[in-house]
Amino acid sequence: MDPMTTVEQPLAAVRERVLTGLRQEIIAGRLGPGDRLVERELADRLGVSRVPVREAIRALVAEGFVTFETPRRTVVRRLTRTDVTELFELREALEVFAAGRAAERATEEGLAELAALLDSAAQATRTADAEAITDVNTRFHDRILAMAGNGLLTSVMEPVDGRLRWMTRRNEEWAHLLVEHRELYEAVASGDATRAREVALAHVRTNYRSTVRQLFGEEEGPGNEGPGNERPGNEKPGNEGPGNERPENEGPQEGPQEK
Repeated sequence: MDPMTTVEQPLAAVRERVLTGLRQEIIAGRLGPGDRLVERELADRLGVSRVPVREAIRALVAEGFVTFETPRRTVVRRLTRTDVTELFELREALEVFAAGRAAERATEEGLAELAALLDSAAQATRTADAEAITDVNTRFHDRILAMAGNGLLTSVMEPVDGRLRWMTRRNEEWAHLLVEHRELYEAVASGDATRAREVALAHVRTNYRSTVRQLFGEEEGPGNEGPGNERPGNEKPGNEGPGNERPENEGPQEGPQEK
């Protein structure tokens, strides 16, 4: 039986345990998109009353994990392409900045922690332990955020951290992720902020494309602009803009044919 059922605990503590457990079930895929969350069934399974379950579900709605299809029907949210793009745009803005700051402020202790996490990631990758890989990769990025030394940056990322883990959990290109994390570590360890930002940017954009491929079975390309794929000023010849105007570049024009 769950420890929360054997010792009387404050409601807030039970609610937090239920919330953490349900969030992890969603991230790990044990509760999938469209699965219904029924208070009574969850309360029975977890050995708690319906009150902490109800409060945990409300928190999951606020976090973006579940949604009310009707006032009496709550289901795990189905991620849309817009959800993915918006979250990765935020990740790009914040994590690239954090990588640069981490490179400038890196300590031997912080770098040692990153190296240890990479060792753990390598072990999890060898055994194809999906949950362990997700956990250690999340801790790797959290450590870089902490090394940036900006408390506000960390607090901004916290509300969306769970949803990012939920999405990136679908990315099963684990060996490639490990290679990219090693490159990011080396960039941060070099102390070169510009290099660290460039590597972090490439990593976020690659991860975005992989996540889109896993979730929607499609590749990024023209017409599917996401982070890094904006195309202003990069039109193909002949598509210069509305009406395809080509001022100052007109070739000889034939006049009316004489009969």
